[in-house]
Amino acid sequence: MWLPSQGAPADFAGQYMALHRAFYDRSLTLQQLESWRRTQLAAVLEQTSAHSPFYRRHLAAVDLAAITPDTLEQLPFTTKQHLREELFDVLSRPLHDSVFFYETTGTTGRATPCPRDAREVIASNAHVTESWGRIFAEHFGDRAPRVGLMGPTEVHSFGDTVGDVARNLGAMNAKIWPYSPVIGFPKALQLMKDLDLEVLVCTPGVALTLAKAAIYYGYDLRADFGVKVLLVTGEMCTPALAANLESLWGADVYNMLYGSQEAFVIAVACPAKQMHLSQTNYLIEVIDPESGVSHGPHGAGELTVTMLIDGVKPLVRYRTGDSVEIKPSDCGCGMPGDLVRIVGRTLDRIELGGRLFTAGAIESAVLAGVTGSVGYQIVIDRTASGDDVLTVRLELIGDPAVRGPEIAADCARRVSEILGVPADVELSEDLGAIVGTGAFVSWKAARIVDRRAEPDSETLVAQRLAERRGYTN
Repeated sequence: MWLPSQGAPADFAGQYMALHRAFYDRSLTLQQLESWRRTQLAAVLEQTSAHSPFYRRHLAAVDLAAITPDTLEQLPFTTKQHLREELFDVLSRPLHDSVFFYETTGTTGRATPCPRDAREVIASNAHVTESWGRIFAEHFGDRAPRVGLMGPTEVHSFGDTVGDVARNLGAMNAKIWPYSPVIGFPKALQLMKDLDLEVLVCTPGVALTLAKAAIYYGYDLRADFGVKVLLVTGEMCTPALAANLESLWGADVYNMLYGSQEAFVIAVACPAKQMHLSQTNYLIEVIDPESGVSHGPHGAGELTVTMLIDGVKPLVRYRTGDSVEIKPSDCGCGMPGDLVRIVGRTLDRIELGGRLFTAGAIESAVLAGVTGSVGYQIVIDRTASGDDVLTVRLELIGDPAVRGPEIAADCARRVSEILGVPADVELSEDLGAIVGTGAFVSWKAARIVDRRAEPDSETLVAQRLAERRGYTN
């Protein structure tokens, strides 16, 4: 059995891990879980209102003693803009209590501090460890696989989190970030082959670009590498994109986890390739993104979380900006927790033909049934009569002349039917580096060229980032 990270108060570590084990072996009763949630919510509200300069002001008008998990709507939201404006004033414990300091990437706004103390590390990593352990057992039995960890930056929690989880499970791990000026794609590919890595942990965009780079440098994805599992995170990965990645790598693809720098690990994958909420760590609400009305813990809308671990930076009713669908679990995998499906950011919704579509719906329409693609892009134009029309650009491996026309025809028909606007498909030899910027900026900036309006700020950021990057470095 793995040991939690050192540095947390012994009483917290012992209490939390006992709760965690009971949660996963299904011996934790609903009454015990609700008692934990009420106790932790009260602790978080007391701590933030007393010690966070931001929350002292933000929660001043609320009778916090009357707040329960069932009355969260009486609390104001915390937004990304609050975090950008308030910075360290959001913290409710001293910075020196942290064991790690991270920041958001800052590509689309001011970078915000995201320190973590040992409580937060233990509680967050415990769920990922459970998830990986079950997935590894499915593929590798009793032995631990060799794992390659890829990115995304030096001040991101990714490397520490997944490195700690790999250590918990006794798995050798190599940090081979291909966009690093020290590593680069040639070295990353060489290490993948030399170390015979069996699991790759990266964003979906990196998995696509890595496949493209491997072909560019003369590798055979199946013959030269032993990759059996891709654990992807950091950006949206629809089932259609996952199936396409599986066709490229010949490996099983899992949405490893859902979370963020600010809110940590909110959900983790199961062997059945669904995502389960970490419900010992969060109170979950699904809200209407326009009105802010809460639908409670289930339904479709924007995910809002209240953190239950009273660490350095717990957030109260934090609007993640992500569109989700949440339902009670009907999964047969044996893992606890409601099921969540990520369908994109609320800001990435796009109007086509007078209807609003999520990023997930658009990507699914494009990629359903598509195999062997290392990238896609969608160009939106408006005709003289005011109608929307789409051009889908697909980049395929192999000889496009052999199977490209059939894939293009199927894609054009499917996109037109699902999205309700005329669509054409072009086969491209190179979509450019911008399609790989999704995890750093946004899916929309990476995948959509909307000629109906001037480029927005995120698109301009993605364009500048793409100019500095390429897979041949």
